[in-house]
Amino acid sequence: MILVVMAAGMGSRFGGSKQTTGLGPNGEFIIDYSIYDAIKAGFKKVVFIIRECDYEVFRNTIGKRIEKSIDVEYAFQKMDDIPDGCSVPEERIKPLGTGHALLSCRNIVNENFAIINADDFYGRESFIKIGDYLKNVSKESKEYCMVGYILKNTLSDNGSVSRGVCEVSDGKLVNITERKDILYQDGKLVYIDEEAHELSPDSYVSVNLWGFTPMVFEDASKYFIDFFKETKDLIKGEFYLPTIVKKSIEEDKATVNVLGTTAKFNGVTYKEDKEKMEKYLKDLVDTGVYPNNLWN
Repeated sequence: MILVVMAAGMGSRFGGSKQTTGLGPNGEFIIDYSIYDAIKAGFKKVVFIIRECDYEVFRNTIGKRIEKSIDVEYAFQKMDDIPDGCSVPEERIKPLGTGHALLSCRNIVNENFAIINADDFYGRESFIKIGDYLKNVSKESKEYCMVGYILKNTLSDNGSVSRGVCEVSDGKLVNITERKDILYQDGKLVYIDEEAHELSPDSYVSVNLWGFTPMVFEDASKYFIDFFKETKDLIKGEFYLPTIVKKSIEEDKATVNVLGTTAKFNGVTYKEDKEKMEKYLKDLVDTGVYPNNLWN
């Protein structure tokens, strides 16, 4: 099994971004803990999706220190890696989104894989769950999975968050809708879209921990072409990974099993979250969940 880590744009922010802020006792990044947990769950290789111009700094900062513990490979998210006949406006600066990031590794990932964000702390239980699932599904199958977190366990004390709110039936994902500006307001959990709309605190949400077989690239490539045809603003438009999942379900091309967890999802969305995350990691080290120095 392979762990794919979406980290394009990470290298350009070394020195200040949440992905590259040392939070562990010996300056470990959040990404270090995800890789450590993935190894414990049976993953044998990690593929980092990065910008090609960031390769040297990324490998020197992160890659080299984990190379002795797991096989490492790099995929580059390039603005010119797009379907024939399509084009990107010259004014476009940002990468084309998480769906494009997924497709960036299509030529080097040929077995079942999990894909995550570089800057979020998912916890070992989630990697074990998704690893156990991927070990037991054929790579020719379109039976995918996601780890579903309970919405109230994914919030920040310091401001609103965005989450993919899921509709689940009989353990299967039926629909996923991106909701922004989720926070407590007057004692109720809501998302803000011009006005407040109430959400159930116990809803399942996606935080981009997906499990796929290599078959996902086939449909993702088709939907990427659709993105270029249907998007009016290609300067700002984003091709999202959940869009691939949603369309695959709607067209009955795939099923997505929701692996529910009661674990707390930890992110550093705001600078005020940093101190809380440092304490959380220290507690995990003190209780023996992680060694004091991950890679020694």
